[in-house]
Amino acid sequence: MIKHRIYARSEKRGMGNRQLITLIKKAIRTALEEQGIETACEIDVLLTDAEGIRSINAEMRDIDRATDVLSFPVFDFMPGKFKAEEDMIDPESGCLPLGDMVISIDAVYAQAEEFGHSIEREAAYLAVHSVLHLLGYDHLDEGEQKKEMREREEKIMERMDLLR
Repeated sequence: MIKHRIYARSEKRGMGNRQLITLIKKAIRTALEEQGIETACEIDVLLTDAEGIRSINAEMRDIDRATDVLSFPVFDFMPGKFKAEEDMIDPESGCLPLGDMVISIDAVYAQAEEFGHSIEREAAYLAVHSVLHLLGYDHLDEGEQKKEMREREEKIMERMDLLR
């Protein structure tokens, strides 16, 4: 079994209880496995609130508004063409630093209610969505890339038995 390193922390007290963090880590591992990633990866996850993610979005992307999830890949992979080169691996950890994700817990709760499903499903979905971004997938248009990304997300969520 591949040993991914997933570091998750909550920026605010009382936010992102242990069960939610455990679920997010499981979703990340499941997404990597489902995508056939056989290289040990390292991902940092930050759970924050609407104001925290708005601030990060403004600072990093020049978009001054809250969102549900942000993904910051270290490498620019082509969708479905993941290939880790030897020089990409961190010699200290032996892992590929895949990138960072930021999840708004405020958005998790609001979107779970809006879409009529569990908080667990929404948190896992946002983590899976972010992993796919870290692997090069995008959905900027309504075309094939978005369709392919959505199909992959649903397959992973189905595997986790977290259906809509």
